[in-house]
Amino acid sequence: GVGVVAGSYVLDGKVQRNALARLMRGGELIKEAKIESLKRFKDDAREVGVGYECGIGLEGFSDFKEGDIIECYLKKEIER
Repeated sequence: GVGVVAGSYVLDGKVQRNALARLMRGGELIKEAKIESLKRFKDDAREVGVGYECGIGLEGFSDFKEGDIIECYLKKEIER
């Protein structure tokens, strides 16, 4: 019941649930959204590290295409 997920392979770093993500297609920004679901096999995952496969679902987006790149990042407030 999570909707459409992108079958993904983590190339660098790690993917964390509830992080923010940019969906890039052909070098162009298609969507910027929060990661809604992160699956490892059929189980929910809190994070997935480099070299592993996973399923990533983005909030309000379901039009994934082969070759899309999902860049994940976290925003943190740092006191000065």
